[in-house]
Amino acid sequence: MKVILTKDVKGVGRAHAEVVATDGYALNFLIPKRFAIPATPTAQREAELRRKQATDRGELDAKLLAQNIAALAETRIVIKTKANEKGHLYDAVGKSEISIAAKEQARIDLPEDAIKLEKPIKELGTFNIAVSAGDTFGTFSIIIEAEA
Repeated sequence: MKVILTKDVKGVGRAHAEVVATDGYALNFLIPKRFAIPATPTAQREAELRRKQATDRGELDAKLLAQNIAALAETRIVIKTKANEKGHLYDAVGKSEISIAAKEQARIDLPEDAIKLEKPIKELGTFNIAVSAGDTFGTFSIIIEAEA
């Protein structure tokens, strides 16, 4: 039975894709759980339109993220947090804190999954943070300072 997926289904396909599923699987699982709809001509046209819109939106998001990464390379982001006398942080600085600081200080919306951080930062200093999204790669510096 041909169905059009309304959501990504692991092992079956991506959203808005037309797939062939067994009748039992489609009628007893995919359609009742609203993971798919029957592949009628109208549904096929709507799915094609949604696929095109998703592709266009993805390209636009990639361009915007590439501009944000380029702008981040020129900025300096400072994160202030509590630290002891030896320069060790009480709480580690992770992807979410870096993303929030980039948004507040540089006014750049940087998704957490674009930040490539091997492990959370646990000491004071200057660090180069790698950023990648799709084919775009870049780095920017953050400075971790102790709160007064």
